[in-house]
Amino acid sequence: MKNKGAERPWYKGWFMIEVYKVAAVLAALLVIVIIFLNLVTRHNRELEVPDFTRMSMTEATEIANKSNLRLEVTDSVFLPRMGRGEIFRQNPPAGNKVKKNRRILLTINSLQPKKVAMPSVTGFSMRQAKAELSARQLRVGRLIYISDMATNNVLGQRFNGRQIEPGTMIETESEIDLEVGISSDEERTFVPDVTALPLATAKDILLDNSLNVSRIRYDNSVKSYSDSISGFVIKQEPEPSQTQPKSLGSAVQLTITVDKNLIDSLKNRKTK
Repeated sequence: MKNKGAERPWYKGWFMIEVYKVAAVLAALLVIVIIFLNLVTRHNRELEVPDFTRMSMTEATEIANKSNLRLEVTDSVFLPRMGRGEIFRQNPPAGNKVKKNRRILLTINSLQPKKVAMPSVTGFSMRQAKAELSARQLRVGRLIYISDMATNNVLGQRFNGRQIEPGTMIETESEIDLEVGISSDEERTFVPDVTALPLATAKDILLDNSLNVSRIRYDNSVKSYSDSISGFVIKQEPEPSQTQPKSLGSAVQLTITVDKNLIDSLKNRKTK
Protein backbone atom coordinates (compact mmCIF):
# COMPACT_ATOMS: atom_id res chain seq x y z
CA MET A 1 0.00 0.00 0.00
CA LYS A 2 1.27 3.48 -1.00
CA ASN A 3 2.31 5.73 1.83
CA LYS A 4 0.26 8.95 1.54
CA GLY A 5 2.67 10.74 3.76
CA ALA A 6 5.61 10.10 1.45
CA GLU A 7 7.31 13.26 0.30
CA ARG A 8 6.97 14.39 -3.32
CA PRO A 9 10.10 14.44 -5.48
CA TRP A 10 11.96 17.75 -5.16
CA TYR A 11 11.19 18.71 -8.77
CA LYS A 12 7.46 18.51 -8.00
CA GLY A 13 7.61 20.65 -4.89
CA TRP A 14 5.72 23.91 -4.58
CA PHE A 15 8.90 25.93 -4.92
CA MET A 16 9.90 24.33 -8.21
CA ILE A 17 6.35 24.74 -9.50
CA GLU A 18 6.67 28.48 -8.88
CA VAL A 19 10.04 28.45 -10.65
CA TYR A 20 8.44 26.75 -13.65
CA LYS A 21 5.75 29.40 -13.73
CA VAL A 22 8.29 32.22 -13.68
CA ALA A 23 10.36 30.51 -16.38
CA ALA A 24 7.27 30.13 -18.57
CA VAL A 25 6.46 33.82 -18.17
CA LEU A 26 10.06 34.83 -19.00
CA ALA A 27 10.08 32.54 -22.05
CA ALA A 28 6.82 34.08 -23.26
CA LEU A 29 8.26 37.58 -22.74
CA LEU A 30 11.41 36.59 -24.66
CA VAL A 31 9.35 35.35 -27.61
CA ILE A 32 7.36 38.60 -27.61
CA VAL A 33 10.58 40.69 -27.53
CA ILE A 34 12.09 38.70 -30.43
CA ILE A 35 8.95 39.13 -32.51
CA PHE A 36 8.92 42.86 -31.72
CA LEU A 37 12.59 43.26 -32.66
CA ASN A 38 12.03 41.41 -35.92
CA LEU A 39 9.19 43.77 -36.77
CA VAL A 40 11.24 46.86 -35.87
CA THR A 41 14.57 45.88 -37.43
CA ARG A 42 13.07 43.82 -40.29
CA HIS A 43 15.60 41.11 -39.57
CA ASN A 44 16.09 38.84 -42.59
CA ARG A 45 13.90 41.22 -44.60
CA GLU A 46 16.61 43.45 -45.98
CA LEU A 47 16.17 44.95 -49.43
CA GLU A 48 18.48 44.41 -52.38
CA VAL A 49 19.69 47.69 -53.86
CA PRO A 50 18.72 47.99 -57.55
CA ASP A 51 21.19 49.15 -60.20
CA PHE A 52 20.32 52.80 -60.84
CA THR A 53 23.29 53.57 -63.12
CA ARG A 54 22.49 54.94 -66.58
CA MET A 55 18.92 55.74 -65.44
CA SER A 56 17.33 59.18 -65.41
CA MET A 57 16.33 60.53 -62.01
CA THR A 58 12.66 60.05 -62.95
CA GLU A 59 13.18 56.35 -63.71
CA ALA A 60 15.34 55.81 -60.64
CA THR A 61 12.90 57.59 -58.31
CA GLU A 62 10.01 55.42 -59.51
CA ILE A 63 11.97 52.24 -58.78
CA ALA A 64 13.27 53.58 -55.45
CA ASN A 65 9.75 54.36 -54.28
CA LYS A 66 8.61 50.84 -55.06
CA SER A 67 11.66 49.47 -53.23
CA ASN A 68 11.15 51.70 -50.15
CA LEU A 69 14.48 53.46 -50.71
CA ARG A 70 15.43 57.15 -50.71
CA LEU A 71 17.62 58.76 -53.36
CA GLU A 72 19.95 61.70 -52.77
CA VAL A 73 22.16 63.38 -55.36
CA THR A 74 25.47 64.28 -53.70
CA ASP A 75 27.78 64.96 -56.66
CA SER A 76 27.97 65.43 -60.42
CA VAL A 77 30.51 64.81 -63.17
CA PHE A 78 30.55 65.53 -66.87
CA LEU A 79 31.03 62.62 -69.26
CA PRO A 80 30.34 63.44 -72.92
CA ARG A 81 29.55 59.85 -73.92
CA MET A 82 26.90 59.51 -71.24
CA GLY A 83 23.34 60.87 -71.32
CA ARG A 84 22.75 64.22 -69.62
CA GLY A 85 21.35 63.78 -66.13
CA GLU A 86 21.92 60.01 -66.09
CA ILE A 87 23.14 58.38 -62.88
CA PHE A 88 26.85 57.66 -63.09
CA ARG A 89 27.58 56.07 -59.70
CA GLN A 90 25.68 54.99 -56.58
CA ASN A 91 26.52 54.16 -52.98
CA PRO A 92 25.79 51.50 -51.76
CA PRO A 93 26.39 49.65 -55.04
CA ALA A 94 23.74 47.53 -56.72
CA GLY A 95 23.18 44.15 -55.08
CA ASN A 96 23.97 45.25 -51.52
CA LYS A 97 21.46 44.43 -48.80
CA VAL A 98 20.02 47.42 -46.92
CA LYS A 99 17.13 48.26 -44.56
CA LYS A 100 13.91 49.98 -45.57
CA ASN A 101 14.17 53.76 -46.13
CA ARG A 102 17.97 53.59 -46.59
CA ARG A 103 19.46 56.57 -48.44
CA ILE A 104 21.16 55.79 -51.74
CA LEU A 105 23.76 58.44 -52.59
CA LEU A 106 24.04 59.26 -56.29
CA THR A 107 26.54 60.91 -58.62
CA ILE A 108 24.90 62.11 -61.82
CA ASN A 109 26.16 63.25 -65.19
CA SER A 110 25.81 67.01 -65.39
CA LEU A 111 22.89 68.45 -67.34
CA GLN A 112 24.95 71.45 -68.46
CA PRO A 113 28.22 70.42 -70.15
CA LYS A 114 31.26 72.60 -69.59
CA LYS A 115 32.78 74.00 -72.77
CA VAL A 116 36.25 75.31 -73.57
CA ALA A 117 37.80 77.05 -76.55
CA MET A 118 39.65 74.69 -78.87
CA PRO A 119 43.36 75.62 -78.85
CA SER A 120 45.62 75.56 -81.89
CA VAL A 121 48.09 72.67 -81.61
CA THR A 122 49.17 72.70 -85.26
CA GLY A 123 52.97 72.92 -85.43
CA PHE A 124 53.38 71.40 -81.97
CA SER A 125 55.13 68.12 -81.34
CA MET A 126 52.70 65.35 -80.53
CA ARG A 127 53.74 65.41 -76.85
CA GLN A 128 53.30 69.19 -76.64
CA ALA A 129 49.87 68.94 -78.30
CA LYS A 130 48.82 66.27 -75.83
CA ALA A 131 49.86 68.46 -72.88
CA GLU A 132 48.05 71.51 -74.32
CA LEU A 133 44.84 69.58 -74.90
CA SER A 134 45.01 68.08 -71.41
CA ALA A 135 45.35 71.57 -69.91
CA ARG A 136 42.05 72.47 -71.63
CA GLN A 137 40.40 69.25 -70.35
CA LEU A 138 40.46 67.74 -73.83
CA ARG A 139 41.97 64.40 -74.83
CA VAL A 140 43.91 63.03 -77.76
CA GLY A 141 41.79 60.60 -79.77
CA ARG A 142 43.39 58.97 -82.79
CA LEU A 143 46.78 59.60 -84.38
CA ILE A 144 46.51 59.92 -88.18
CA TYR A 145 49.93 59.69 -89.82
CA ILE A 146 50.68 61.72 -92.95
CA SER A 147 53.93 61.87 -94.90
CA ASP A 148 55.96 64.89 -93.76
CA MET A 149 59.54 65.93 -93.15
CA ALA A 150 59.11 65.90 -89.36
CA THR A 151 57.87 62.81 -87.57
CA ASN A 152 55.23 63.36 -84.86
CA ASN A 153 54.83 67.01 -85.76
CA VAL A 154 51.12 67.98 -85.62
CA LEU A 155 49.80 68.97 -89.05
CA GLY A 156 46.08 69.22 -88.28
CA GLN A 157 43.39 68.78 -85.64
CA ARG A 158 40.03 67.05 -86.10
CA PHE A 159 36.86 66.60 -84.10
CA ASN A 160 34.22 64.05 -85.17
CA GLY A 161 36.10 63.51 -88.43
CA ARG A 162 36.27 67.19 -89.43
CA GLN A 163 38.89 69.87 -89.08
CA ILE A 164 38.23 72.04 -86.04
CA GLU A 165 39.28 75.68 -85.98
CA PRO A 166 41.04 77.21 -82.97
CA GLY A 167 38.60 79.10 -80.76
CA THR A 168 35.67 76.76 -81.50
CA MET A 169 33.76 76.07 -78.28
CA ILE A 170 33.83 72.37 -77.52
CA GLU A 171 32.71 70.20 -74.60
CA THR A 172 35.37 69.19 -72.10
CA GLU A 173 36.62 65.59 -72.25
CA SER A 174 36.08 65.56 -76.02
CA GLU A 175 38.58 63.56 -78.07
CA ILE A 176 40.63 65.42 -80.67
CA ASP A 177 42.20 63.38 -83.48
CA LEU A 178 45.61 64.62 -84.54
CA GLU A 179 47.13 64.53 -88.00
CA VAL A 180 50.82 63.96 -87.38
CA GLY A 181 53.79 63.72 -89.71
CA ILE A 182 55.90 60.69 -90.53
CA SER A 183 59.13 61.25 -92.42
CA SER A 184 59.67 57.70 -93.65
CA ASP A 185 57.77 54.46 -94.06
CA GLU A 186 60.62 52.87 -92.14
CA GLU A 187 59.70 54.69 -88.92
CA ARG A 188 58.88 52.06 -86.31
CA THR A 189 57.82 51.75 -82.67
CA PHE A 190 57.50 48.95 -80.16
CA VAL A 191 54.41 47.84 -78.28
CA PRO A 192 54.77 48.52 -74.52
CA ASP A 193 53.26 46.37 -71.79
CA VAL A 194 50.12 48.11 -70.49
CA THR A 195 48.48 45.14 -68.75
CA ALA A 196 47.46 45.62 -65.10
CA LEU A 197 47.28 49.38 -65.68
CA PRO A 198 44.17 51.60 -65.46
CA LEU A 199 42.58 52.18 -68.86
CA ALA A 200 43.37 55.91 -68.92
CA THR A 201 47.05 55.27 -68.09
CA ALA A 202 47.29 52.55 -70.73
CA LYS A 203 45.90 54.88 -73.40
CA ASP A 204 48.42 57.59 -72.49
CA ILE A 205 51.35 55.18 -72.70
CA LEU A 206 50.24 53.82 -76.07
CA LEU A 207 49.87 57.37 -77.44
CA ASP A 208 53.34 58.26 -76.16
CA ASN A 209 54.59 55.29 -78.20
CA SER A 210 52.75 56.49 -81.34
CA LEU A 211 50.12 53.75 -81.16
CA ASN A 212 46.33 53.87 -81.36
CA VAL A 213 43.73 52.00 -79.31
CA SER A 214 41.64 50.29 -81.99
CA ARG A 215 39.05 48.57 -79.83
CA ILE A 216 38.20 48.12 -76.17
CA ARG A 217 36.59 44.89 -75.01
CA TYR A 218 35.09 44.28 -71.56
CA ASP A 219 34.95 41.01 -69.64
CA ASN A 220 31.92 39.79 -67.67
CA SER A 221 32.94 41.70 -64.53
CA VAL A 222 32.22 45.04 -66.20
CA LYS A 223 28.57 45.74 -65.38
CA SER A 224 28.18 49.51 -65.63
CA TYR A 225 29.46 52.61 -67.38
CA SER A 226 31.41 53.46 -64.23
CA ASP A 227 33.14 50.06 -64.45
CA SER A 228 33.95 50.61 -68.12
CA ILE A 229 36.02 53.74 -67.45
CA SER A 230 37.57 52.67 -64.15
CA GLY A 231 38.71 49.19 -65.17
CA PHE A 232 42.20 47.77 -65.69
CA VAL A 233 43.78 46.23 -68.77
CA ILE A 234 43.81 42.45 -68.41
CA LYS A 235 44.87 41.64 -71.98
CA GLN A 236 46.30 43.41 -75.01
CA GLU A 237 46.65 42.49 -78.68
CA PRO A 238 49.28 42.50 -80.03
CA GLU A 239 51.22 41.43 -76.96
CA PRO A 240 54.09 43.65 -75.75
CA SER A 241 57.35 43.22 -77.60
CA GLN A 242 60.72 44.93 -77.81
CA THR A 243 61.86 42.79 -80.73
CA GLN A 244 58.96 43.07 -83.21
CA PRO A 245 58.60 46.69 -84.33
CA LYS A 246 55.30 48.13 -85.56
CA SER A 247 54.45 50.99 -87.89
CA LEU A 248 53.58 54.30 -86.23
CA GLY A 249 49.84 54.55 -85.74
CA SER A 250 49.42 50.78 -85.47
CA ALA A 251 46.37 49.61 -83.54
CA VAL A 252 46.31 47.90 -80.15
CA GLN A 253 43.20 46.17 -78.81
CA LEU A 254 42.59 46.16 -75.04
CA THR A 255 40.46 43.96 -72.79
CA ILE A 256 39.24 45.56 -69.55
CA THR A 257 38.22 44.04 -66.22
CA VAL A 258 37.25 45.23 -62.75
CA ASP A 259 37.75 41.78 -61.22
CA LYS A 260 40.17 42.51 -58.35
CA ASN A 261 41.37 38.92 -58.15
CA LEU A 262 42.35 38.88 -61.83
CA ILE A 263 44.09 42.25 -61.51
CA ASP A 264 46.02 41.24 -58.38
CA SER A 265 47.01 37.92 -59.95
CA LEU A 266 48.36 39.67 -63.04
CA LYS A 267 50.26 42.23 -60.96
CA ASN A 268 51.84 39.45 -58.90
CA ARG A 269 52.96 37.59 -62.03
CA LYS A 270 54.55 40.76 -63.41
CA THR A 271 56.52 41.42 -60.23
CA LYS A 272 58.02 37.92 -60.06
